Amino acid sequence: TKTRKGIYRTRTFLKRINQPSLQIYANYQGICKVLSGMGIAILSTFRGIMTDREAQLNRIGGEVLCYIW
Repeated sequence: TKTRKGIYRTRTFLKRINQPSLQIYANYQGICKVLSGMGIAILSTFRGIMTDREAQLNRIGGEVLCYIW
């Protein structure tokens, strides 16, 4: 939304997926699209922390940490 000074404010939402009692693992084909591709998912892989797009390009899966939209 636009404020009086002409500065745009954005809203960012974060949903934590990984919890100590619930760990979700996904292969690169099973990573779901967040908000039809408008958001991103953060994964922990053996190559480090990366986004869902990077993981799909590198064809590696991992543990889903959170969704950001």
